[in-house]
Amino acid sequence: MLPHERLAYSPITERAPLTLPDGKRMVVWIIVNIEEWDPTQTMPRTVLTPPAGGAPTPDIPNWAWHEYGNRVGFWRLLKMFDALSLPAVLAINGTAVETYRPITDAAIARGWEFMGHGYTQKNMQKVDDEDADIAKTTEAILNATGTRPRGWLGPGLTETWETPDRLVEAGYDYVCDWVLDDQPVELATRAGPIHNIPYTQECNDVAMMLIQHHPAREYFQRASDQFDQLYEDSADGARVMALVLHPYIVGVPHRAPYVRKILEKIAAKDDVAVWSGSQILDWYKGTGA
Repeated sequence: MLPHERLAYSPITERAPLTLPDGKRMVVWIIVNIEEWDPTQTMPRTVLTPPAGGAPTPDIPNWAWHEYGNRVGFWRLLKMFDALSLPAVLAINGTAVETYRPITDAAIARGWEFMGHGYTQKNMQKVDDEDADIAKTTEAILNATGTRPRGWLGPGLTETWETPDRLVEAGYDYVCDWVLDDQPVELATRAGPIHNIPYTQECNDVAMMLIQHHPAREYFQRASDQFDQLYEDSADGARVMALVLHPYIVGVPHRAPYVRKILEKIAAKDDVAVWSGSQILDWYKGTGA
């Protein structure tokens, strides 16, 4: 299906206002992306251009740049979550579940939701067998946590024309790849509906730091501005904000303080809920929207 065949255009001003429980006015969900980069392949992203250009293998500098996030950066961020009693959602490659088992165990111990993020960090369009990729990711998370994942975030937000269909057939309830709204939306598939939970491209450390090359302080400034605007908008009906973190990007020493600042700002608001993707989905479906 083409995008317009999966969902109809719906201006937010013409919808019935959404109401959150317990006097809350907006929801923030925090997604921590844990990835495993195969050192025998071209690196998914680079911070240091090889002196002679091209895509050499092995690419130790860029593989190591990413690996720092799982060895050190994640644990720096985790300390902030613990200090502020904030939950997060772990979007994780299927292979990373066991490769970085201490991260998996830390998330389980804190009751975080696990979200499928592809079996490896590869565009879904380049996966040889999409059904098998989804199934292996699901199995890895289920075996580690005892719970089937309900949500899916494509590596790099990538999908094939059939990804939503295949996800529903594999038992998934929501995706995050359709960054087009501040509220959940329902997508049609050949096997029944699936919902998209608001994610973000621009309030995303990959876009800010690796593509647009902003200074570290931009992470707080942009996230803070987005939070303030969505908080204001929520006077007309609940809004959902995603905060996206990659430990190899914002878990480094010069950027982590700005993550702490936005987490502290969010945690200080009594009328803002910090939920998982499944909590957002269950609330939205319960509103009858």
